[in-house]
Amino acid sequence: MTVFCYGDNVDTDVIIPARYLNAPTPEELASHCMEDIDAGFAAAVRPGDVITAGENFGCGSSREHAPMAILACGVSCVIAGSFARIFYRNALNIGLLVLESPEAAAAIANGAELTAYGADGRIEAGGRTYAAQPIPPFLQRVRQDGGLLQSIKKELAASAGGSENKEGL
Repeated sequence: MTVFCYGDNVDTDVIIPARYLNAPTPEELASHCMEDIDAGFAAAVRPGDVITAGENFGCGSSREHAPMAILACGVSCVIAGSFARIFYRNALNIGLLVLESPEAAAAIANGAELTAYGADGRIEAGGRTYAAQPIPPFLQRVRQDGGLLQSIKKELAASAGGSENKEGL
């Protein structure tokens, strides 16, 4: 995983500019991700890459387009000193791993190689290990299922499998 580093207060309008909010697909959103702060990001990012940032990542509007654009780019994880609460929840709802670690966000350099483990909150980069808040097991399941909606559908299908009445599903 390669790291793309950004500063404090990266807002949702920078992550995905408002002029692209009517994009018809997540892939189209991804093609414009971060372009107002890093014009080369969408062309350079590869599946599995990571974003690090300072404090208050994802501030601004509550739009779900911002984490959706990041995930559609193939970014596997966002590590920040702190997150705007609504961005954090929107990211988890769609299955994007977000880890809060001020120490890691400040120390990891642009282009670094790292590995992030959501289950125990461990981040390894440059021969060092950093700690973040672990992702609770139920949110790990949500991520593995591809987001909250897919997770709910999976649970409903599993509960309907043993039920005699399958109407409404």
